[in-house]
Amino acid sequence: MGFIEKRNVARPETGEAPFNPGETFFSHTDERGIIRSGNFIFQRVAGYEWEELLGAPHKIIRHPDMPSGLFWLFWDTLKKGRPIGAYVKNRAKDGLHYWVYAVAMPAREGFLSVRIKPCSELLPKVKEKYLELREAENEKGISPEESAARLLEWIGELGYSDYMAFASHALSRELQTLDQMLENPPDGKISEFEVMIRSAEAVVRETGALSTGFEAISTIPTNMRIIASRLEPSGGAITALSQNYWAMSEEMSNWFRSFVSDSGSDFAALEGILEECRFMTCTARILSETAAQFARERRRLGNVDVVREQARIKELTSQYIRRSEKGLKRISEVAQRISDAVTIMRRYALGLSSTRVMCNIESARLPAGGETLANIIEQLGEFQHTIDQQLGRIDDLSRDIHLRASTLG
Repeated sequence: MGFIEKRNVARPETGEAPFNPGETFFSHTDERGIIRSGNFIFQRVAGYEWEELLGAPHKIIRHPDMPSGLFWLFWDTLKKGRPIGAYVKNRAKDGLHYWVYAVAMPAREGFLSVRIKPCSELLPKVKEKYLELREAENEKGISPEESAARLLEWIGELGYSDYMAFASHALSRELQTLDQMLENPPDGKISEFEVMIRSAEAVVRETGALSTGFEAISTIPTNMRIIASRLEPSGGAITALSQNYWAMSEEMSNWFRSFVSDSGSDFAALEGILEECRFMTCTARILSETAAQFARERRRLGNVDVVREQARIKELTSQYIRRSEKGLKRISEVAQRISDAVTIMRRYALGLSSTRVMCNIESARLPAGGETLANIIEQLGEFQHTIDQQLGRIDDLSRDIHLRASTLG
């Protein structure tokens, strides 16, 4: 073991730099990525003197194992004014390495990055993928942008809708894992988000089943009109009812496509809103813990203006708490709109059901051959029963999300 006298920190000669679960550290850079400040843990883990860190590009701690595609994605997101989280392998001055889960965000006069020690089951998978991407960059000469595209493709294969969904899940898992390791009480907010996200996923599944059902049934009202026209004179009661049923089902289908199955609908957006809000909530927690840890430090930080940096972190903490609260309010509103949409769809279904019953009554009066029409009407009845069950499940799920989000907010 080596020994650094000034910091009283033992370091191994090879392997990982000392970085303990529960520790957080931060660094602040300007818009060009030049280091302007940090806390003691950042300096201790990196192994540099403050004179070497301050004014140096942040890539001074970049490890050669890291794929350039990740940093391309990092900066592309930050320049758009959005925060981003990622697993990162860094290299200390003495050649040791250390893994972090970093959350970087735009801040006054540049960017702030806060880091925790990753310990969850996701890290080995990420390590393997990063190695694959780095090899492709070195051996096949793929560009950083193409490397980033491959990373996003892999994330999609894992089942995440986009990078934010992955980052949100990863950050919450790392915090949960750290809480378990440190024997802290479970984070109630993270637990509630897990429940809401599972419910949102169920809403998506149920909505998909509804769409499939509408497609499967789409030709039946037309067939019913054709059969009715063959079984009775033009303008008969069953023909009129069939035409009415067809018009009502078309109106319901058009409304469904516009307000439910459309890619920009509340149904489609709910899961993404939840993922983003969870990320903001977890980020607020890390910032709060970083602020508390920074306030306890009693080490020389070179020329770092401690008071100014404490104010910066406090400001960001408040900002992300507000963003979390705003997100929860939006989740509550979206869930309520979904519930309202279900109510409208049930009204449509009730109208269809009434017309179907009348069609069934009239078809019984028809001469031989009305059995085919009766069979179609029976199929419609089964379809409407299925719709009602699916709508009921969606309503229950959306109401539960609305209640949980309102309580958290």
